[in-house]
Amino acid sequence: MNPTAPNHSASGQVTFLGAGPGDPGLLTLRAVEALASADVLIADPQVLDVVRVHARAQVDTPLQASADEASIPAGVPTLRDTANLVMAAARAGKRVVRAVSGDPGLDGYVAEEMLACAAEGIVFEVVPGIAAAVGVPAYAGVPLRDAQGTDVRFVDARTADARCWSEVGASDATAVVSTSLDSVAAAAGELVSAGRKPDTPLTVTVAGTTTRQRTWTATLGSVAQVLKAAKVLPSADGGQPVIAVVGERSAAAQRDRLSWFESKPLFGWRVLVPRTKEQAASLSDQLVSYGAVSHEVPTIAVEPPRTPQQMERAVKGLVTGRYEWIAFTSVNAVKAVREKFEEYGLDARAFAGIKVAAVGEQTAKALVAFGVKPDLVPSGEQSAAGLLEDWPPYDPVFDPIDRVFLPRADIATETLVAGLIELGWEVDDVTAYRTVRASPPPAETREAIKGGGFDAVLFTSSSTVRNLVGIAGKPHNVTVIACIGPATAKTAEEHGLRVDVMSPEPSVHKLAEALADFGAARRDAAIEAGDPVTRPSERRPGSRRRARS
Repeated sequence: MNPTAPNHSASGQVTFLGAGPGDPGLLTLRAVEALASADVLIADPQVLDVVRVHARAQVDTPLQASADEASIPAGVPTLRDTANLVMAAARAGKRVVRAVSGDPGLDGYVAEEMLACAAEGIVFEVVPGIAAAVGVPAYAGVPLRDAQGTDVRFVDARTADARCWSEVGASDATAVVSTSLDSVAAAAGELVSAGRKPDTPLTVTVAGTTTRQRTWTATLGSVAQVLKAAKVLPSADGGQPVIAVVGERSAAAQRDRLSWFESKPLFGWRVLVPRTKEQAASLSDQLVSYGAVSHEVPTIAVEPPRTPQQMERAVKGLVTGRYEWIAFTSVNAVKAVREKFEEYGLDARAFAGIKVAAVGEQTAKALVAFGVKPDLVPSGEQSAAGLLEDWPPYDPVFDPIDRVFLPRADIATETLVAGLIELGWEVDDVTAYRTVRASPPPAETREAIKGGGFDAVLFTSSSTVRNLVGIAGKPHNVTVIACIGPATAKTAEEHGLRVDVMSPEPSVHKLAEALADFGAARRDAAIEAGDPVTRPSERRPGSRRRARS
C-alpha cells in the first residue's frame, strides 16, 4: 500500500452545493438528497434558512456568520475561514455539505476550498445550483436570448475593469450585470461611456426569486431618475445586490407580457392563517403558490379529553362490534381515534365491517392516510347539515346494529346528534379531544395584526375569529378579511370587522382561491386605472416608508 495515497475510509466527504438565488423551490433533487444525509452543514448566511429545512434535526451548523465582516462578533469565523471548518469536519470523517448562494462554480472562494480538499485527498462532489444571473431574469420575465441567438455577457460590476466595460459596451449583446442598488447608475454610465446608446432598455431586479422581488424598467440614461422617482434611492438598503439586464430583451412592452412571477394574484401579500399548525400546512402551501407569504398563528390548541374513559370504552366498542357507523367531522377527530388505536396496538383493520362517514376533503384525506376509505362523504355542503342530508335512516331489516360512534370536540354543536336521532339512530356522542385557546403570539406579530402589517387574514371558523381577537387583538381596517362562510362572516362583523371575501363553499382551499381572485381583481383595477399595484398593507399611514423592498 502506498503510504502517501489518500485514506478515503478515514476521511469524510464534502458536497459543494448551490442553493440558488433565493427561492427555496429552486433547490435541485440532488441538493435535497445531499442535505438529508449531511452530518455537518456549512452554509452562507443568506441561504442557511433555505437549506437547513432539508437537513436532519441533529445536523451540526458551525457557521452562522454574516457576510459583512464588520458585523461578525469576535471569535466567529468569517466566510474566508470556511475552508478550515470544511476540512476539519471532513478529516473527522463527517459528511459535509458546503452550501453557497447561486452556483458553486461561480464562487471563487469555493474553488479554493475544493483545491484544499483535493490536496488532502478528501472526496468531494459538486451539486450545481441556479446562478442568480440566470434565475433572477427568468423570475423578472426578462428572456436573455431570442430566436436570432443574441449573445449574452455576464458582468460582475465589483470586479469589472475598463477592458471588460469597453468590450460589453461596444457589442450589442444582452448584458447581465451583477451589482448593488446604489451602483446601478454607475454601471449604466460605464456602458454608455463605452458605446451603448442611452436609450438602451434596462431592467433592475432586487431580491430576485423571493416574494420581496421588485423590478423596475428604465433605460441606461434614465435609470437613476427612475429609481429616485420610485423612492428606492437614496436608501439605507442601497448596498443590497441586484441583477440588471441591458438589451432589447428587457424592453418594457415584452416584460409586461412575460412577468409571470410578480403578477401572481397575491404577490408579496403577508397572509395570516389563524389555525392549528397541522391544519395550516396545506393551506399555506396553496397561498405560497399564489405568491403570498403565509404566516401561521395557532389560535386553538388541541388537548386530550379530561376524562379519557369514555373514549376508551368507545374504541373498545368498535372492536367488539358495538357500532354500525363511525362519523368523523374533523381531522382532529381522526387524529384522536388513530392515537387511541396506536395506544392499544390496533390499526385500520379494526374498522372492518363498520361504515365510515367523513365531513370535508381534509378529513377524508386523513382517513385515507390512516388506511380507511370513507363510505360516506356529503355530496353537497361539507358540514353536519350536509352529512345529514345524505345519511340513510335506520332500517332494522338492513342495519343489524342501530348505534353510531361520533368522536368530536368538547365544543361541538348538537346539530348532527339531533339529526341522527331523528333518523332513528342511537348515538354515542364522545368527547375525543378538547379545543382550548392558544397562547398569544409574539409581540411583533400582535403589533403587525393591530397595526396593519398583514395584507389579509383567513378566518376558517367563528372560533378562529373569537380566539384571534382574544389573544392578539382586532386586525387593522386596511387588512382584507376573508371568511369561509356566512356564520364565520357574521362573527367577524360582530367583532367590528369588514368582510371583504367570502368563500363560495365551506372549503379552506376554496377560501384561498376566493382571496386570490380578489387579489387579481384588485391588481387589474389598479393597472386599468394607471395606478401602481400596491398591497393592502401599503395603504396604512407611513407604510411606504417602512415597507420592505
